[in-house]
Parts: sequence; C-alpha cells; structure tokens
Amino acid sequence: MLKVKRVLLLLMVIVIVLAVLAFVLENQHAITLSFLGLSTAQLPVSIFVVLALITGMLIGPVFTLLTRRHDRRKQAAAGP
Repeated sequence: MLKVKRVLLLLMVIVIVLAVLAFVLENQHAITLSFLGLSTAQLPVSIFVVLALITGMLIGPVFTLLTRRHDRRKQAAAGP
C-alpha cells in the first residue's frame, strides 16, 4: 500500500510540474507592471504570476499563525 501511495504522489508531482511548465511556456509575453507611479522591468507574465503565487503561499501561513496566537491570548485572558 505504501508503494501505491508513493507512486500516486510521484504522478501528482509530475502532473503539477508539467502543468507549471506548460503555463510558463505559454505565457512568455513580456509586460511591465505599474503601481503608484512605480513600474517594473519587462518580464514574462508567468514570472509575475509565479511570484504572486509564492508570495501568497508564504503570507497565508503567517497570517494563520498570527490569528491563532491572537485567539489563544484572548482565550487565556478570558480565563476558564
């Protein structure tokens, strides 16, 4: 059973890697992002999307930890 799970996990990873690769290869059009008067260098669309994904994957768990810590402090202050 463990071998089946490993094979399925490996297949899922391969499918995800191939999907990301296809996305990157299909989105090579260079763009410039502008926000509040600041603009970036011309980079492919896929770079901006992947950077946004990675940023979200890093920020999400940080916010979760902060809200859990806040809830624990609130419960501790309220007492039993």
